[in-house]
Amino acid sequence: MVVMKIHIVYAHPHAASLNAALRDEAVQTLEGLGHTVTVSDLYAMRWNPVADFDDFGIEAEGTFVGTAVGAFEADAMKADIKAEQEKLLAADAVVLQFPLWWFTVPAIMKGWIDRVFNVGFGYGVNRAWKRYGDGVLAGKRAMVLVTTGAAESHLSDRGINGSIDDLLFPLQHGVLFYTGMQVLPPEVVTGAHLIDESGYADTVKRLRSRLETLAETEPIAYRKQAEDYDEDKRLKPGLEPEGATGFALHLA
Repeated sequence: MVVMKIHIVYAHPHAASLNAALRDEAVQTLEGLGHTVTVSDLYAMRWNPVADFDDFGIEAEGTFVGTAVGAFEADAMKADIKAEQEKLLAADAVVLQFPLWWFTVPAIMKGWIDRVFNVGFGYGVNRAWKRYGDGVLAGKRAMVLVTTGAAESHLSDRGINGSIDDLLFPLQHGVLFYTGMQVLPPEVVTGAHLIDESGYADTVKRLRSRLETLAETEPIAYRKQAEDYDEDKRLKPGLEPEGATGFALHLA
């Protein structure tokens, strides 16, 4: 078994929640396997979710426009942002855990993404910037652990909420894969508010199984920008899966 450093970014406000229990199970399981685990509990940290030019040592908005990557002094960036970036750089795998609120992550986690994946770390402003499989976090693994009150059928291909794969695409493809990480299939806990003792035991069993195979699980086959897209960032002709449209076009 490959021993890894695993960082969990956790967002739920209640200490007695299902999410909190699953977080504790995850930490216990991973440490029991010999992995090193760190956790950013965003609510407990009172994480500031509001991005501001002052975060990056920028005095005025006008100085940002057209500025090349690397023009910002690292020492000018706020300490909380640098600390989170260092945790990501040190990790072999990253787990984002949250409840699905209004079809996306809680605001505090969105604010974590906005501030931590900033210019020069999460993205660049020049044409040479590497992304979609080749970003600054290339070589690391990522997995989403999400709970939702909706039933599994509600999040299926014909479900009223839309496919869970489509709902998570902006996060998994547009944030995690964009910055270079290999994204594993998500662990989705549906009908969270209806889970009884037996259901919880089954949920924990599935979660442990996923965590035990974190290093071996085949990642989602997203297409790399450097290989499968033309100069206009459009998928090259002939690469699309038969009958595929929308987000599915970007799966090999």
